[in-house]
Amino acid sequence: METSARPLWLTDCNCSLCRRLGALWLHCDPAEVSFLCGEDETVAYVQGDRTLAMHHCPTCGCTTHWSPKGGGDRMAINARLMEAGAMAGLRIRHFDGAETFGFLD
Repeated sequence: METSARPLWLTDCNCSLCRRLGALWLHCDPAEVSFLCGEDETVAYVQGDRTLAMHHCPTCGCTTHWSPKGGGDRMAINARLMEAGAMAGLRIRHFDGAETFGFLD
């Protein structure tokens, strides 16, 4: 997966799923993302309110991205899978997905 997006920050969410995954999210428009191995090659997991599909690689198990169930204009890719330094210098914002559903900073 590649992206042309250059966000102002990365998001660290503390919801029950993101906390367990250890993901660091780069939010972007799906039009800014290219799937090198094919988007349909990931496996989707949908939990809770069933609004997001969390995708992972069927070979290594790494969480690659999330997308809104049924499509939409936003998605997030797991920046922890990028080359070290690719997102160097970007601010990490902490999102309280567990209680307030808002940014803590």
